[in-house]
Amino acid sequence: MGTETPATPMNVLFLCTGNSARSILAEGLLADLGKARFRAFSAGSHPTGTVNPLAVEILQKNRLATEGLRSKSWEEFARPGSPALDFVFTVCDNAAGEVCPVWPGQPVTAHWGVDDPAAVEGDEAARRRAFLNAYTTLRTRIQLFVNLPLTSLDRLALTQRLGDIGRA
Repeated sequence: MGTETPATPMNVLFLCTGNSARSILAEGLLADLGKARFRAFSAGSHPTGTVNPLAVEILQKNRLATEGLRSKSWEEFARPGSPALDFVFTVCDNAAGEVCPVWPGQPVTAHWGVDDPAAVEGDEAARRRAFLNAYTTLRTRIQLFVNLPLTSLDRLALTQRLGDIGRA
């Protein structure tokens, strides 16, 4: 189940506000877990311009590639010639009062809210725990996503399943 391979990789964009932590983690995770089935991207509605060093650290500690990861605007994916997106997931945290970007167009979308580890204040151990929690949550959700039988689900069923994953 879920291992069928489409003819071409599906493009997945992870969006959050700053594109420095959560969406970067998700991009790195899907690039690994999705192998040749998916192409992972990330962007922000108001990018910070830098990737949080703790995001890079946790990806590297888990032997995931970090080359090419950068904080960028979602406008890069709205330009002519940009990859056609199959899925767009917002990973910002509505509960914290964050405004999540809305993606126009036809990709399948879902909200997978995750607490912002970059917003955690406190000592180094507290910040690292916050990044580990975000990483673990995203890893679980992305693993569920890559195991879905994508080619056998209609759009409505797929949208429902993706929403369920975001509540997991």
